[in-house]
Amino acid sequence: MPEQTPQRQVFNIVAIGQKGRLQYEAILLAASLRATNPDFAGRLLIAEPQPGPLWRGNPQMDSAARDLLGELGAEVIPFDNKVFGVEYPYGNKIEALTALPDEPFLFLDTDTLILDDFASVGFDFGCPSASMRREGTWPQIELYGPGYAEIWKSLYDRFGLDFESSLDLGQPDEYWQRYLYFNAGWFFFESPLRFGTRFLSYARSIATDRPPELALQELNPWLDQVALPLVIHSFGGGRPGPDLAGLDGTVTCHWRTLPLLYARESDRVVEVLEAAATAQPQRKVLRDYQPIKTLIYQNQGRRARGLFDRDDLPRREQVIRNTLKREGLWLR
Repeated sequence: MPEQTPQRQVFNIVAIGQKGRLQYEAILLAASLRATNPDFAGRLLIAEPQPGPLWRGNPQMDSAARDLLGELGAEVIPFDNKVFGVEYPYGNKIEALTALPDEPFLFLDTDTLILDDFASVGFDFGCPSASMRREGTWPQIELYGPGYAEIWKSLYDRFGLDFESSLDLGQPDEYWQRYLYFNAGWFFFESPLRFGTRFLSYARSIATDRPPELALQELNPWLDQVALPLVIHSFGGGRPGPDLAGLDGTVTCHWRTLPLLYARESDRVVEVLEAAATAQPQRKVLRDYQPIKTLIYQNQGRRARGLFDRDDLPRREQVIRNTLKREGLWLR
């Protein structure tokens, strides 16, 4: 008998779209998904914050961007900010979740490109996980303050979670990678309602009534990444296994800024980016965003790319940034 093709998993992709940079990134995300996954069985949902007292001005996307997203197959889902807003816009990814249809979802930061078919990614939506493409950004250990274990354990204790089972015992004590810590650039679960409700509850508790062990720690912009591992652990999830290797790999790229993309990402990422940006419908809207205009349409991204050897990149991202700034190519 002929080998049967595995049944595709049906899930929704969620990203944030609002006026300014994010609306242009959302267009690139939507165009890349359409090009690489033409038979994607789920919905691409662009969650959009609505005007309200927690924003200065109107955060809604321009009509041209909104219309183009619709042409690319995306659906705009409005949500209201009740806790966060302009003072902590990263909170959008938390508050948006409960406004979504309660179906399996993959959240992606808007500065993400889809490079290949999601059929190669083995999601278990009942066991949440998140991106490990991160650095040891939080907590920052002070000379006379508590260490990693004491800080993280105080948070697990706050929410009645088992701390010991979250540890990577293959890493040494008081080394940051021993403790469950993610980049919030992607995460997934079977229910955005349950995940979002708990995410908001944990984040709000940490922000308004921090444990004493966090007294010296900065929470802006790290609050979402502090709460996220607690939420994932609470639902029985953890670090991603090999079935998820395509995320932050051959299937998705969280590129963060266009100058960094050109400096360090693969030829495939650049190919997908430029194909998504240079199609005529996208070009008409994206040319209004100066970094895209300069780096893609005026070919300055290729000049930035020529400054670096992808096989021998500087170990510290700050060195890459400084080089780009010196050449006048650090555009955001």
